[in-house]
Amino acid sequence: MSESIIAAKAKVVDAVVEQFKAAKSAVVVNYRGLTVDEVTQVRKELRDNGVKMEVIKNTYLRRAADATGYKGLDDLFKGPTAIAFSNDDAVAPARIMTKYAKQFDDLVVKGGIIEGKVASLEQITELSKLPDRDGMLSMLLSVLQAPVRNVAYAVKAVADSKDEEPAA
Repeated sequence: MSESIIAAKAKVVDAVVEQFKAAKSAVVVNYRGLTVDEVTQVRKELRDNGVKMEVIKNTYLRRAADATGYKGLDDLFKGPTAIAFSNDDAVAPARIMTKYAKQFDDLVVKGGIIEGKVASLEQITELSKLPDRDGMLSMLLSVLQAPVRNVAYAVKAVADSKDEEPAA
C-alpha cells in the first residue's frame, strides 16, 4: 500500500477522533434495508436539530474509538454502520434515532457515547425519553417561577383580605 493511501486513511481517522472528542453524544446505528426516502427523512430531522450523521468505515471507527480511549465499542462497529454526532445537544441523536428505529424496522440503534462515556442501547433509550434542550429549559423556568408566583399569590391574598375588612 502506498504511503499516500496510508496518509489519507490516517487523516480520516484523525478527523473521526476530532468528531468523537467534540461530540456531546454519538449514536451508532445499523441502517441496512432503509430506502433512500427513509434515510433522507432521518437525515433531514437530524440536520434540523444540529446533528451530523455519517457513514464511516468500521475500521476507521474502531481506530478512532481506540485513539480516544473508548473501550467496548468494537462490537458496535460491525455491518453497515452510520453514526450521528451532536456537539450541542446530547439528547437529540438518541431521541431522533430511537424515534425512527420504532418507525422503521430496518433502522437499529446499537449504542453510542454520551458525555464522553460509552453507552449501551438501554442508556441510549433512556436518554431518548428526555425532552430536548428547549423543553428542559422550559421545565427549569417553570420550576424557578413557582416560588415567585406563590409569593405573589400570598401578597395578593393579604391585600384582598385587608380590602374586605370593615373600616373602623
